[in-house]
Amino acid sequence: MENKSKRKNGKVYLVGAGPGDLGLVTLRGKECIEGADVIVYDHLANSEMLGWAPDDAEIIYAGKQAGEHALSQQKINALLVEKARKGKQVVRLKGGDPFVFGRGAEEAKAIVDAGIEFEIAPGVT
Repeated sequence: MENKSKRKNGKVYLVGAGPGDLGLVTLRGKECIEGADVIVYDHLANSEMLGWAPDDAEIIYAGKQAGEHALSQQKINALLVEKARKGKQVVRLKGGDPFVFGRGAEEAKAIVDAGIEFEIAPGVT
């Protein structure tokens, strides 16, 4: 991770949490979680991964289940941009592959359109 003091805006990392097995997470995915200021995670992400986050990290649940959404997709997109604009290192932790049955492309577009630095951090092997 980069030195946070050198950038005005933060950065958003889109990390796929895979099928939930902690042994399948890539080192890069784990590093992103360990360096996060904010983690926005979904219903399918293994919550044990949140234990890798710094003690002072802000943890935000943005899960969606049938008929029950903690946050709308539009609010999730806005939240990722808002936190990064405050200079935060933001991890969007998504179960499975963020681009298969997820809204990874939509989230990535919102982040890039806002001029925020973005990285797809492979989360699983």
